[in-house]
Amino acid sequence: MARILVVDDQANMRASTALMLNQAGHVVDQAASGPQAIEAVQTKPIDVVLTDLRMSPMSGLELLEKLKELTPSTQVLVMTAYGSVESAVTAMKMGAVDYIPKPFTEEELLLKVERAVEHRWLLSEMKALSEDLRERYGIENIIGRASSFKELLARVVKVAPTDTNVLITGESGTGKEIIARAIHTISQRSKRPFVSVNCAAINEQILESELFGHARGAFTGAVSARRGMFEEADGGTFFFDEIAETSFQFQAKLLRAIQEHEIRRVGENVPLRVDVRVLAATNVDIHKAVEEKEFREDLYYRLNVVSLRVPPLRERLSDVPLLAQHFLDRFNKRHRTRCRVSDEAVEKLMGYDFPGNVRELENLVEQAAALSDGDVLGPEDFNLTGRMRSVADSSLDAAFAEGDSPDQDEPSTLAEIVARAEKRAIKLAIARNDGRLEATARSLGISHTTLWRRMRKLGLSSEP
Repeated sequence: MARILVVDDQANMRASTALMLNQAGHVVDQAASGPQAIEAVQTKPIDVVLTDLRMSPMSGLELLEKLKELTPSTQVLVMTAYGSVESAVTAMKMGAVDYIPKPFTEEELLLKVERAVEHRWLLSEMKALSEDLRERYGIENIIGRASSFKELLARVVKVAPTDTNVLITGESGTGKEIIARAIHTISQRSKRPFVSVNCAAINEQILESELFGHARGAFTGAVSARRGMFEEADGGTFFFDEIAETSFQFQAKLLRAIQEHEIRRVGENVPLRVDVRVLAATNVDIHKAVEEKEFREDLYYRLNVVSLRVPPLRERLSDVPLLAQHFLDRFNKRHRTRCRVSDEAVEKLMGYDFPGNVRELENLVEQAAALSDGDVLGPEDFNLTGRMRSVADSSLDAAFAEGDSPDQDEPSTLAEIVARAEKRAIKLAIARNDGRLEATARSLGISHTTLWRRMRKLGLSSEP
């Protein structure tokens, strides 16, 4: 059962659709126009909005844009007339979960609504997941609310309880090992060891001995037998970072260990049984490496049962304020300081391309905090040496990142320019203060009441 809002200016269509949904067990509200729908979602939580596209005085697309600003987690399902598929595609690009062409059967309607409700519940889980992981499991570095990051966490939640091998891909500095640790921490193996090795950091001649152990006298200097890292990880999780940096010969030995669940110490012929779950990560194009015979195809398929891609920071710019504040809070706690990032500095950071990803942002924040003469970090405190995004990419995207849509037309009057700048400043401040309106008002130098009035006028919500 879900709470659904049906929006249609045709009373008969609205009533018949609501009846079908009511009979299926859903709680249904009705609205005859876009403004009525906006009022409804502001007074009660709505899981799914089912709206017609052709309405007045507000069209379905305008309503969709407004709903994505006010309640991003509410799923919008659009109803389209025959021959209006192009409008439906536009709606989905703007954030609609799906569309249903008129006329539709009861079965078609309920199927579409059921999928939208499932998606809504999944997003609700993901919204709470970051906090839940930190509070329950002490994973402090799972920071992010961008849609691409939520999708990644959704897959983490699904795959973690299984014993499936996982291949984690992504650019350097995106946090692949953090994702691997999260998988282990919420898995059934969490009480057993998490053992990791960076394959690029250890000489391969030593790597085999490190992983599988060795017998006494197996090579010069082996004065006693030694357990390998695989044995240390027995019952737990083994994480191979930069797995593509290993040779074909070593990959064959690793494949046998993963496939047969047994290893042989260097210098011994007796196999040892090991029970480990294998996670691996790489920052190279692993498909290309397989095609060019630089990585074993059989090992690739053994590791890549489930694939997780960690998005680069430039694809989740709306997380920059959260991450920057997280790193700054950690710096303040460690050094007993009270630094904060100005709105102008946040906007500058959100216009940066971050070739070094989250790791680069962390370094930038710590460097700025360490070298700053005051408690407020301004744009001049951040030395950005990579590519800055263009004004068209950054100034509006900074405020309208991840699901928010800027107006299509450029502002033509002074009032429009001021309103847009004010809206952008408030959105950035809300993001910086994690949705806490009192803290947002203080950072902007206005009262809580004034902030609330401005937000109401500009159609803003407290969603960070």
